[in-house]
Amino acid sequence: MNSEMTYGCIGEHLPHSFSADIHAEIGGYSYVLKELAPQELPTFLAEKAFRGINVTIPYKQAVIPFLDETDETAEAIGAVNTIVNRNGKLYGFNTDLFGLTRLIRRTGLNPEGKKVLVLGTGGTSRTAVFAAKQLGARQVIRVSRTAREDALSYGDVLRDHTDAEIILNTTPCGMFPHLDEQPVFLTSFRRLEGVVDAIYNPLRSRLVLDARSRGIPAEGGLYMLVAQAVRASELFLDTKYPDGLTDRVFDTIVRRKENIVLIGMPGSGKSSVGKILHEKTGLPFIDTDEEIIRHAGKPIASIFRENGEKDFRDLESTVILEYARRGGQVISTGGGAVLRPENVTALRQNSRLFWLDRNPSSLLPTDDRPLADTEEKIKQLYAEREPVYRAAADEIIHVSGSPEQTAAEILRSSHQTQL
Repeated sequence: MNSEMTYGCIGEHLPHSFSADIHAEIGGYSYVLKELAPQELPTFLAEKAFRGINVTIPYKQAVIPFLDETDETAEAIGAVNTIVNRNGKLYGFNTDLFGLTRLIRRTGLNPEGKKVLVLGTGGTSRTAVFAAKQLGARQVIRVSRTAREDALSYGDVLRDHTDAEIILNTTPCGMFPHLDEQPVFLTSFRRLEGVVDAIYNPLRSRLVLDARSRGIPAEGGLYMLVAQAVRASELFLDTKYPDGLTDRVFDTIVRRKENIVLIGMPGSGKSSVGKILHEKTGLPFIDTDEEIIRHAGKPIASIFRENGEKDFRDLESTVILEYARRGGQVISTGGGAVLRPENVTALRQNSRLFWLDRNPSSLLPTDDRPLADTEEKIKQLYAEREPVYRAAADEIIHVSGSPEQTAAEILRSSHQTQL
């Protein structure tokens, strides 16, 4: 067999896929991301120049006619996301079902007897419908942009089905690079018990953040991606992995992809702690104040004096949005970065936010911080911002020791994976 690729993933657009990283953690074998235009798919499958591949958008249904056999689950669902080449014959499987079921259970949801909305009508939506029914859902409704024979429109749902208890999103709405999009807003869903989103980049979509802001359990799709990859790897290699591998790989990928963001008062040690975290983790270090200075070409005090605070905050938001879209960084933010809710939302999509809470009496005024250049200003600023920091933070780090001790506490906390 001409082995152009041994194992890998095919799809139309794959620049931001995590699959290669995940499979490297699972088995350490070569795993290639291969983008195919629709007209290239038949030739690729006819050549069979691979041992095992995953299949992603938009080919989970398109590959089926080229397969020699599909297993019962894939046949029932009508979607294939894993293909294994066995002696020149192509066998199709659906490991997404395994991954999605694991994710639903991880979120703490029980669809039994519930009304479930499945957003989207592609291959993954077929898996979601099957999973919901398999788990005992009372009613499963597919939702599309426009009504069709097997799906209702969003307008139909908002008129007649706001009593839905679980939402499963399988659309790409909100996926990188369109992080600010959301397929449906949750205001009308008064009985909603949980949301599962197949999107994993960003780690938390706007839909997931919307649910969590309302106290509704919600999870993004990274755990599903890892779980289905473990099952796919077992099929590739005809092996069985020990229990716990999915959780271990998931934790590793989260630590690699999630930003550590430091928030807090000017002078609380964010930059010093951030540099230590950079040294300890090897993650790139970004100081948003330094980036603002670079963008503006002048010190922050000059921006305040010459342009005013609003222009500074606008530039700060631009910088935060730029870096928040990426993953795997240590980011030190300015003291007022979390004053704008849109900054907090952008950061939360790929980050854990750590508030370095230092007693204001130990914060020293400096001339380069216009809003905190006197002790009186610092005390007033802390009183005003304390509830904002508290609301924005995923973790509160009470700073009393050295920067090294603070960094160590953050690392201990960040290693307890909580998406």
